[in-house]
Amino acid sequence: MAGLMSRTSNVISAWISKLLDRAEDPSVTLDYSYERQREQLQKVKKGVADVVTAKKRLELQTAKLEQEVAKLEGQARQALSAGREDLARSALERKALAQQQLQGLDQQAADLEAQQQKLIEAERRLAAKVEAFRSQKEVIKAQYSAAEAQVRIGEAASGIGEEMADTGLAIERARDKTEQMQARAGAIEELTEAGMLEDVGGTTGSDLDRELAQISASHQVDDELARLKGELGAGQEKKELEQ
Repeated sequence: MAGLMSRTSNVISAWISKLLDRAEDPSVTLDYSYERQREQLQKVKKGVADVVTAKKRLELQTAKLEQEVAKLEGQARQALSAGREDLARSALERKALAQQQLQGLDQQAADLEAQQQKLIEAERRLAAKVEAFRSQKEVIKAQYSAAEAQVRIGEAASGIGEEMADTGLAIERARDKTEQMQARAGAIEELTEAGMLEDVGGTTGSDLDRELAQISASHQVDDELARLKGELGAGQEKKELEQ
């Protein structure tokens, strides 16, 4: 149980380590930073668009008030021509109020124009910064990829990588088993030659069978010996007769 818990702990530690390595990948970090900068740039652009929209609304209001001022001017003239000074005064009062509103709109338009220029300048600087960061980001990512590839090649060549380490252990185990099998084969061969092991292809038989085989072999030897003696005796007699 302790061994199982230890192996489980090692697996979890290795998994967490890989997650941390992945989280610390500079490519991921750089891409994230680049996206955040792009978001900030989009916000500045939206600010510029909002200011321009506000200026357009002020321009519409200004044009409407200018038309109102001209209309009131005409009404005041018309009232005076008709001998209605009171109506002419009322028209001129409304005209003065409209002109005040126009001055306020002009000031607001000037403020918006200044704000727009500041935002445009900020957008230009931020866009240049984002573009420079993008170029630098790609260079760093390329350098990291090259370094990572070099490390993997070095690990593969030197055998210090995880996969190469597993391969090395497999080769070592296979070599050990091969040496054990060769030693066993040599021992069997040596014992067989010494007569301590019977031929695996033969039959062992019982003690009675082995004794009968020995007797049969002994009779065969006696018969062969008698035959040879007979041949030698017959040859000797023939030689004596020839003499």
